[in-house]
Amino acid sequence: MKKFLKLAAMTAVTLGSAFGPHMAAAQDEMRIGTASLGGAYYPMGQALSNSINEFADGYTMVPIVTGGGAENPRLIASGEVEVAIAPASLSYFAHQGKGPYPDALDIRAIGTLHSSILHMVTLPGSGIESIEDLRGKRLAVGPAGGGTLNILRDLLTLHDMTLDDITPSFVSYSDGFSQLTDGAVDASFALAGFPTGAVIQAQAMNELEFIELSDDKMAELLETFPYYSQTDVPTDVYGTVDPINVIASANLLIASADMSDELAFTIAEAIYDHMDALIAESALAAGIVPENSLTLPIPLHPGAATYFEGRN
Repeated sequence: MKKFLKLAAMTAVTLGSAFGPHMAAAQDEMRIGTASLGGAYYPMGQALSNSINEFADGYTMVPIVTGGGAENPRLIASGEVEVAIAPASLSYFAHQGKGPYPDALDIRAIGTLHSSILHMVTLPGSGIESIEDLRGKRLAVGPAGGGTLNILRDLLTLHDMTLDDITPSFVSYSDGFSQLTDGAVDASFALAGFPTGAVIQAQAMNELEFIELSDDKMAELLETFPYYSQTDVPTDVYGTVDPINVIASANLLIASADMSDELAFTIAEAIYDHMDALIAESALAAGIVPENSLTLPIPLHPGAATYFEGRN
């Protein structure tokens, strides 16, 4: 993955850059950091890229597979991608220099995106009905740099557990759910939008069971970690008898503070002025409320702020 990202960065340098080390010049490709295949970040990145390619005159964009939500702020800070998708919680930590980020990263928001939910999935007969039941079990937790791991740590903390109490498997969402159906792990977690391709693929040949928090534990989670929320996944998404009670985490489109105001405005305009086109590319975009971009846990880029203030 690192070699791939470096190759992309070298290509951008070869093409030239009129905006400095973090920027891509007009007529050049920008890179959007997404996550591993099988989740929702990569297809959302494709949809956002299509909006840029169609509506941002002089700019193009390509989605890049990355380690996911936790890694993407670092890739922005290092200049390996120009924009990226990241959970609101991790974006906040990165901006503040907290949690997995020892130093504050100079990132800004371009706007709000869809919310991801934490899929907590096992097989019938596993004996896993709650987070406590994960003690001593094998668990696919997504890539080491992904957002799933951070929310899992919070969940384990809430239940007086740590990663030492489970046997984690750090793999892509697709591989994690393949490991679940093959019996290599006892449960698989994925912080992604819904429906998620990895879950749909696993469900095609296997019956799945979703692990849910009790009402008391959900309330405790939201009080302890206010950057999360609760939502229900409708029955028609995964064919469940009842809606699934899940943890949700908003996602942001982020960029470096060094990005020019003009480019940040152009990106925001190309995406949020054409929501119908974005929704046509990704059903997840139907859940985006552009106006929420004015109340985010990290500062809006000044160029994006100008766009959203003019939009209202």
